[in-house]
Amino acid sequence: MKREYQICNRCIMDTTDPEIVFDDNGNCNHCNDAIERAKQVWFPNEEGEQRLLDIANRIKKEEKNKKYDCIIGLSGGVDSSFLAYKTVKLGLRPLVVHVDCGWNSELAVKNVENIVKKLNLELHTHVVNWQEMKDLQLAYFKANVANQDIPQDHAIFAALYSFAVKNNIKYVFNGSNFATECILPKAWGYNNMDTINLRAIHKKFGKRKLKKYPIMSFFKQYFYFRYIRKMTIVKPLNLMNYVKDNAIEIMKAELDWKYYGGKHHESRFTKFFQAYYLPTKFKYDKRRAHLSSLIVSSQLTREEALKEMKKEIYPNNSHLEDLEYVAKKLEVSVNEFERIINMPNKSFESYKNGAKLFKMGYRLRERFKFLNKL
Repeated sequence: MKREYQICNRCIMDTTDPEIVFDDNGNCNHCNDAIERAKQVWFPNEEGEQRLLDIANRIKKEEKNKKYDCIIGLSGGVDSSFLAYKTVKLGLRPLVVHVDCGWNSELAVKNVENIVKKLNLELHTHVVNWQEMKDLQLAYFKANVANQDIPQDHAIFAALYSFAVKNNIKYVFNGSNFATECILPKAWGYNNMDTINLRAIHKKFGKRKLKKYPIMSFFKQYFYFRYIRKMTIVKPLNLMNYVKDNAIEIMKAELDWKYYGGKHHESRFTKFFQAYYLPTKFKYDKRRAHLSSLIVSSQLTREEALKEMKKEIYPNNSHLEDLEYVAKKLEVSVNEFERIINMPNKSFESYKNGAKLFKMGYRLRERFKFLNKL
C-alpha cells in the first residue's frame, strides 16, 4: 500500500524518505533527533570557541617538534576550504591533502590552488589510478544502488589516513559539521567505509583488479588508526558559529574563492549524482536534507527552503551535458549509460556487506571512546 504523502511541519523532510516518522505535532524524526543531538556535539558560542582554542593549544604543545601538527583533506568545497582557513588562523601547521578521483571541476581545482597559495600551505595531491577508479565507478552504476559517491568517498578517506600514518600525524581535522549536515536519511545511502560491500559490488560488475585504489579495511578504521596509531578526529566547525553564507563571503574576500552552485558540486560527478541520478532514479533529492539542516541550525527559514526547492538545478534538459560528460569519462555510450541507469533499483543489501560488523564496531567504539577523546 502506497504511503500518503506528508512533509515535516518544522523542516522540509518528507515521505521520499521511506523510513521517516512524524510525531503528534507533525515534526519528523530527523529534525527532532538533530535538535537533541545538537546539545552534545554543536557549540556555536563562546564555550565552543574556548574548547577549540584549548584543543589547538594542546596540539601545538604535543606536536611542537613535528613538521606538521595535524592533517586536513581539501576538496575546494565550502566546508574543507573554510576548515583550512580556520586551521591556519588557529596557528596550526596542517599537512594539506587533496585526493583527485578524476572528477574535479575547474572551479574546485582553482579554489585549491588559491587556498594553498594565500595561506602559504604545502599541498600534497594523491591522484587515484583512473583506470581502476573508472572500473569501480561503472561497477557501482551497474549495481544500481543509491550511493554512487562511495567509490570517491572511500578513496578520499583511505588516502587521507594513509598520508597521516606516513607522516606520523595524530590529529585529523575533519570538515563534517552539524550546521550544514545534521540531517541525512540512512535510507538514501549507505556506509562509504564498508569494504566488504565495495569489494562485492566490484567483484560482480568490475573487470579490473584494484591494485592501487586506496582501501580502508574495517580493522584499520575501527582499531588500527584509532587505538594503535592513536589518531584523534577533530571537527572544528562544530566548535564555532559556522554560517555557510558568511564563510563563503570571507573566503571570496580573502582567498579568491569561488562558489560552484550547490553542496558538493565541486565534483562534476557528485553534481550529476545528487542533482539528476538520485532524484530521477530513486526520488531522493538531497537538497531536502541539506536545506533542512540549515533550518535546524537557524541559517534558513522553512519558507526560504521551500522556495529553494522549486528551483531547477538542470532546467531545459541541461542535465544532458553532464550525463554525456560522465558517460564519456566512463567510456560507455550515452545509450548504454542510460540503459544501465534505467535498470531496476537495488539496495546495498542485495550484495554482500558488513552492516552487522559495523554495528558491532560502533558499539565497541562507544564503549571505549574515552580512550581517544580530546
